[in-house]
Amino acid sequence: MKPTIRDVAKMAGVSISTVSRVMNAPDTVIESKRRRVLDAIEELQYQPNSFARGLIYKKSFTLGLLIPDIENIYYSGIIRGVQDACIKLGYSLMICNTDRDKDRLLSYIDAFHEKQVDGIVFASDIIFPEYYEKLAGSRIPFVLVSSHSYEYDIPSVEIDDKAAAYDAVKYLIGLGHTDIGMIGFNHENSIAGPPRFEGFVQALTDCGLEQNVEKVKYANHRFEHAYEAAGELFAEHPGITAVFCVADEFAMGTISYLNDRNISVPEQVSVIGFDNLRVASMYIPKLTTIAQPIYELGYRAAEKVHELVTTGSIDILREKMAHRLIVRDSCREK
Repeated sequence: MKPTIRDVAKMAGVSISTVSRVMNAPDTVIESKRRRVLDAIEELQYQPNSFARGLIYKKSFTLGLLIPDIENIYYSGIIRGVQDACIKLGYSLMICNTDRDKDRLLSYIDAFHEKQVDGIVFASDIIFPEYYEKLAGSRIPFVLVSSHSYEYDIPSVEIDDKAAAYDAVKYLIGLGHTDIGMIGFNHENSIAGPPRFEGFVQALTDCGLEQNVEKVKYANHRFEHAYEAAGELFAEHPGITAVFCVADEFAMGTISYLNDRNISVPEQVSVIGFDNLRVASMYIPKLTTIAQPIYELGYRAAEKVHELVTTGSIDILREKMAHRLIVRDSCREK
């Protein structure tokens, strides 16, 4: 028979409640007792029954994660951060890929409610009213990561997208570029698109450069869409010497388009990306980019959900993490 919590308590010479506290709040148990319990757990190879724990604590010890595109490399970092935090905090993780489909996303929230998850991490998408109503109606604590809401008081963790975009464009201007284009996210279905566009415009304004919105083309999150957008941009404005791309995948699509036209990067055109994905340093040329702390964003989001679950409140409602410029090989002085 499998060992029980009673067996652990008997071997360690402590009460069942002490064993429970060692497993769920070890800092509340003195070192000598904690050590005896841990030794007994190891010797007996005891594994707590999660279903029984759920009945006792009225929790499932499970978090849900909603992501818009599991094929996007960016989300692998978010997932890893959330997963590692869950392991540390004692949760299992359910991951649902929404494909930015509203009906699918709403059905996943229903599924989370049926599975009685303790909290939800909502990644990198716009909080439309129907999403908020469904999430709030489920009474499940939730936190936004790489997203925000100024309409609703929802806890969130992200970077300052406008400031990060501003820094990217200022870097290009500092290299002597004055004719700068942009490949951006479509504003209708992107939470990061508008602030990154605003950062682009603000940098040009502060440096006295032309704010030509015709030199901004939009793509829908994928490499191939950025490739097409770059084609439109350079067909209309062949004199552009630098391009700010709001994602590393967009930067790669832009560079691929230019390479296919025998336009050298960075010798003829400088290209800067955004995110600092793992592949950014593997690509040729290695991407100069704005680094987001992707893993840390995911980890922190899970911690914030845990804070809500355990205390019912949050210390920092809208939390910003730092970005930084990574200089590699895809940009040069004009």
